[in-house]
Amino acid sequence: MNMPSFLSKTLSLNLGKIHFAPSYLQAGAIVLLLFFLVLVMAQVRRHLFEYSLKGALFGLFFGFLLALVLEGFLIIGGKTAVTEVLGWKNPPKPILSVLDIGKGKLINVLGVQTQIPTSLAQEKPTWGSVIETFQKLDPAQVKKVKDIICRP
Repeated sequence: MNMPSFLSKTLSLNLGKIHFAPSYLQAGAIVLLLFFLVLVMAQVRRHLFEYSLKGALFGLFFGFLLALVLEGFLIIGGKTAVTEVLGWKNPPKPILSVLDIGKGKLINVLGVQTQIPTSLAQEKPTWGSVIETFQKLDPAQVKKVKDIICRP
């Protein structure tokens, strides 16, 4: 019997109203993965009884601190980890109001004087805004910009 043709044959399993017809290769993979699942569950059970909290408190503290700092930076920027993961451009109104409340409280706690406006972060510069910004530069910076642009 040819091995590839044998592996491509299907088993026909009827479980009530459910009809399941995997190939021999798929059935073998399912049995192997179930075996690994049982082994992993046995290892988890074994380590659960020998569980130690020696370094867990230290890791939890620094993990919480890191998450708090990262979320704070995202909130100040007008976003949160949830909206970034879900990819929301415009979150629903209730979530948006909670974000604004959290942003306001965090700004009060941190004492931030200047915030990054979300409108500036999303606008593309136009030629008018570039010229306006260029005119606000001091003469030394104007000379540097001219050297960079006009240099052959």
